[in-house]
Amino acid sequence: MGRPIAQLLVVGLGNLPLPLTRHSVGHLIVDSLASRLGISLASQKGGYVGHGHVYIGETPVSLTLFKSKSLMNISGPSVSAVYRKTCSDPKSLVVVSDSVQHDVAKLSVRLGGSPNGHNGVKSIISALGGEQNFWRFRAGVGYDNSDMVSYVLGRLSNYEKQFWTQEGLDLVLADLERVARKNG
Repeated sequence: MGRPIAQLLVVGLGNLPLPLTRHSVGHLIVDSLASRLGISLASQKGGYVGHGHVYIGETPVSLTLFKSKSLMNISGPSVSAVYRKTCSDPKSLVVVSDSVQHDVAKLSVRLGGSPNGHNGVKSIISALGGEQNFWRFRAGVGYDNSDMVSYVLGRLSNYEKQFWTQEGLDLVLADLERVARKNG
């Protein structure tokens, strides 16, 4: 394939004991990326890691995928450990998380900024010594004004699961290619 022009670490936030919940949509997206791109995730000390030299669209990328074994709200140290082994620039880090601030099946992408109340993102910022200049891919899960904890720990609908493994994954890949081109 030649030398990759960009290096990316994509971290999916979630809680391993609660798969396929709104709060674990980041894990679903990382699993879907691994499947689509032919990257195997292997269990290591802090989580599940996979690496490959792949094309995202037309762009060659050295891609590392990661899911922490820690609960989301305390996943920062494990994310930081993988980050320090794989990246030299915070702009190479992409954190995929759920967002109740965005409608179901909407993807919001931005570089840097506050954690917007997301405890998993807060944990990562803290573990990175206050560094905030990494990419946030926020997967919309909506919010129905019910009890927040019950809502985010609720199961993804069949539509949401299908979306984030198919057309939503296409959106994620298109934005990953954009990030890779900026980093290349």
